[in-house]
Amino acid sequence: MKDPYIFEFLGLPIDVKTSENKIETALINHLQQFLMELGKGFAFVARQQHIVTDTSDFFIDLVFYNYYLKCFVLIDLKTDELTHGAIGQMDMYVRMYNDLKKGEDDNPTIGMILCTEKDETIVKYSILAENEKLFASKYRLYLPNEAELKELIEQDLTLIMT
Repeated sequence: MKDPYIFEFLGLPIDVKTSENKIETALINHLQQFLMELGKGFAFVARQQHIVTDTSDFFIDLVFYNYYLKCFVLIDLKTDELTHGAIGQMDMYVRMYNDLKKGEDDNPTIGMILCTEKDETIVKYSILAENEKLFASKYRLYLPNEAELKELIEQDLTLIMT
């Protein structure tokens, strides 16, 4: 999974806070471009897929199937920084999907949280660090300008050197 994803093709305003629902709707309206941004082998399965247990109802934002990986890929959109609650929620979705939806020939389900910011401390000390099937990636609604790109590169270099 790559990080970050660039959603500039959605045409959403960059100076206004956008809701998860608006981003999700824009992604569905631009499904071909979104599939290209995700990478090879992705096929759209569902939006707001309803999962029912004995006691609760849940809705998974976006569900895809990757025919190269032979597995379902669940995507949860967050318009804020990654939280441990979002990670726990995705872990639960992946476990439920494996139990209720995955076929015998399918590989284990992958969960991906797309968020605007990702705190590396939360990643390091959460299940993300140990679970090979859970990912968190940042997304941007626009391609950064030259000054922002330089800053991002410097931040990445600092992380690599420590």
